[in-house]
Amino acid sequence: MMPPYSMPASMDPPPEEGFTANAGSPLTNGAEPVGEDAVVEALRSVHDPEIPVNIYDLGLIYEVEPRGRGDWDIVMTLTAPACPVAGELPGQVAEAVAAVDGVGEVAVTLTWDPPWTPANMSEVAKVELDMY
Repeated sequence: MMPPYSMPASMDPPPEEGFTANAGSPLTNGAEPVGEDAVVEALRSVHDPEIPVNIYDLGLIYEVEPRGRGDWDIVMTLTAPACPVAGELPGQVAEAVAAVDGVGEVAVTLTWDPPWTPANMSEVAKVELDMY
């Protein structure tokens, strides 16, 4: 039996604070950049595979900031550092946002501070998960 603080040998260590996943490419000249609503809609298309609620309503997205010319910076966390998709989910988020017409380059940075708690969830997520 493993001590509770050890990770199973098959698990990769969680990404470190500041790990960044990138996707997309610069918009062509004349392309119209999208607004935050379109980016949030793309974020809502990504789900944590263990929880049947999108990552935006789960409260995993801490910041959505435009950089100009259709580029976006996103700061996110996960429900726990040992989350099985910790190394994959930021890349999935970056790809989902970059797939939106009018989005250029996307950088998704992972943070562990502040840690995620169920209090981060939207009312929609709480209803979907029967947490009332």
